[in-house]
Amino acid sequence: MANKAVILGSNFYTGLSIIRGLGANGVHTVAMDYSKENTYGAKSKYLSEQLIVPHYKKQKEELVQYLIDYAKQQDDKPVLFPSVDPYVEFIDSRLDELKKYYHIPMTEQGFWSGIMDKEYLHSLAVKHGVLVPESVSPSEENFEERVATGIGFPCIVKPTDSPSFVSAFRAKIFTCRNIDEVRASIRKAEQARLEVIVQRIIPGFDDHVYTYDAYLDQNSKVTHWMTCQKLRQFPINFGASSFTKQKYVEELDRIGAPFLEAIGYKGFAEIEFKKDAESGSFYLLEINARTTTLDPLLRKCGINFPLLAYNELTGKPIGSQAIRHDTGIAFCFLFEDLISSRDYVRTKQLRVMQIVKTHFARKAPAIWHIDDPAPAFHFLSMLFKKATRKLAKG
Repeated sequence: MANKAVILGSNFYTGLSIIRGLGANGVHTVAMDYSKENTYGAKSKYLSEQLIVPHYKKQKEELVQYLIDYAKQQDDKPVLFPSVDPYVEFIDSRLDELKKYYHIPMTEQGFWSGIMDKEYLHSLAVKHGVLVPESVSPSEENFEERVATGIGFPCIVKPTDSPSFVSAFRAKIFTCRNIDEVRASIRKAEQARLEVIVQRIIPGFDDHVYTYDAYLDQNSKVTHWMTCQKLRQFPINFGASSFTKQKYVEELDRIGAPFLEAIGYKGFAEIEFKKDAESGSFYLLEINARTTTLDPLLRKCGINFPLLAYNELTGKPIGSQAIRHDTGIAFCFLFEDLISSRDYVRTKQLRVMQIVKTHFARKAPAIWHIDDPAPAFHFLSMLFKKATRKLAKG
């Protein structure tokens, strides 16, 4: 295939999954990283080349120019893939320039950043009749009274800009049991110059969290989709998936497809929903605007989302497909799942045998693949070195 695929970031398994999904299908894959450290995804046999480039944040202008210069050297326009949220924000901030030299599914600069902004997404969902958890901003009148009477406790203090919040606090949210903890959490965010909202916690255990994974073509029509159910997260209760199974839920398509089409979405999207344990209604939590942790599962279930984007953007037909049955396949990031499983048991949220039973499912591992083992061995080596350094210090 003439068009190269440029993947920004191979130091996380989403980048590795993009490399495998494309490289195994004959696409020339190029990983661009600002450092070779911890880039275990670049050890994949499906990677064609790795390039060390300027830092996306510290040397933003230099990276933009590097990407433009690289594309100019190619015979055919490359396809650009972000592997994590900071790269989504980087591409989105310079989309009008980069799309002259790269195939990118989104065509409207600022769209991705808007979707990633929790307050904006909340207002967008309300406008289109999609349920979202009740939220209130610290800048609103009678804020504390509204938190106490309308949101209730416990509640969460949630960032409007998730990547910056995670970078600052190594957490996705703050959980608060009373108004004093809400005040303290807001002060922390203000000191870091980050905006937050306070949000109601939808009742239900972690297995009440579902995903709607979809591809929308350049006409903003859903062509491919499937749904999944989280079983465990890391960190527990408010984290990323550590064990998730594919689970067919038709209602999520009835909610997700019209919403994504109405807002003019293009490319891959993963909507995260939570099912209210009391009402049974699904509430939209967030939208991931890039390849997600579940990509190995989605591909093993039969839909290769990075390849869909590559094929459509390079002029190939993609057809349509939906997984309308339960495959019995589960995603597992074993390293994090072992830690989260320990914490679920310690907090008496799950029993050991409940966890053990789930591991009898067919699996789509985050990193391990028998035909491409090098990334897993490199990841284990990386963990061993970290553990050795920690022991030496302490």
